[in-house]
Amino acid sequence: MTMINDFKKRSETVFAIILITVSLILFVIPTGFQRSIYVNAQGARARVLAADDSHIIQTGLFRQGDQSCTVEILSGDHKGQVLEGVNMLSGSLASDKVFQEGDLAWVLVERDVSGRPVFVNMIDYYRLSKEAAAAAVFSLILIAFARFSGVRIIASFIFAFLVIWKLLIPAALHGINPLFICLAALMMITVATLLLVGGVSRRSLAAICGAVSASLVTALTGFVMTHWMRIHGSVLEQSESLLYSGFQNLDLTSLFVGVVALSAGGAIMDLSIDVAVAMAEVREHAPSISRKELIRSGMAVGRAGVGTQTTTLLLAYMGSWLTVMMVYMAQSTPVLNIMTGKMIASEIVQTLTGCTGLVLVTPLTSLIASYLYSPKVDKTSLKNRTESANM
Repeated sequence: MTMINDFKKRSETVFAIILITVSLILFVIPTGFQRSIYVNAQGARARVLAADDSHIIQTGLFRQGDQSCTVEILSGDHKGQVLEGVNMLSGSLASDKVFQEGDLAWVLVERDVSGRPVFVNMIDYYRLSKEAAAAAVFSLILIAFARFSGVRIIASFIFAFLVIWKLLIPAALHGINPLFICLAALMMITVATLLLVGGVSRRSLAAICGAVSASLVTALTGFVMTHWMRIHGSVLEQSESLLYSGFQNLDLTSLFVGVVALSAGGAIMDLSIDVAVAMAEVREHAPSISRKELIRSGMAVGRAGVGTQTTTLLLAYMGSWLTVMMVYMAQSTPVLNIMTGKMIASEIVQTLTGCTGLVLVTPLTSLIASYLYSPKVDKTSLKNRTESANM
């Protein structure tokens, strides 16, 4: 038993090192979209030394006009220079910002042909250092709580992000079918995550097979429901901007189905590993249990988890559209108008499709795990019972 545990620990460590190596490779490879839109401009970090709000026009909650800022450049080719920047306001609470003295900002320094600064555009507040600090605190808390498992979880998180950023998005923009590339990315993330969480073992294999099968069914269900309800992929936020940016051939509806499958993938993985681990524990403590009883145990665990997971999906999807629902209610929009609208219908498709995958992952994982966990035990047990009966 000690040798088996040592082998499992070594295999988990080796796999974690391999995944970190792959993540480093993904980090350095180019996406193919590095070209700079602003040829004679450079992004830089800057500190606001003074702000002039005299040209801002306040109308209720909204601001228009522009704000003049004196900034000190803190990075890039113009580090140390004090320049005048302009913060353009459009009247949008979502995108506008107003700087104050002492703020850190991210600016775009535009230059002439000789490289001298001619204009400074105030892009937004500089938040990278705060984001890095928040991520570091979270990582320390996770590692303190889960120890080496916390390191594996962080590695899995980084790998999933890099797969989406470095592979999925560029491939879809290069013309590969979005549904296919979303499923491929989901499969990669599923395999890596479950191997890191469950280790290199049969329970991980059972969880992977169950999660992959359920994800494929989820994608198929989403494809059918999307076309049946005539939902166009333009319901995805900012999707139309892609068409106007030169990607007219991008299949937004396939992208929508891929996003639906990808969004449900995390919950499906979670439930599949719960069922697989529980069944492994049952098999370990009751080696003579029959396959039918083992499947029944996995189903019992799955039924307990599927209720909370489906509610989790519902809250996640509805939470993102809460303000839309509030607008409908504030305008006294009839409920039937709300429910039949494209935006709400798309949320219904996402919720029902994701829940379908969650419902199916339990029986699929249970069935697969029952064959992976010492399937010969059933025959031996049956033979022993038969011999005992004959005696």
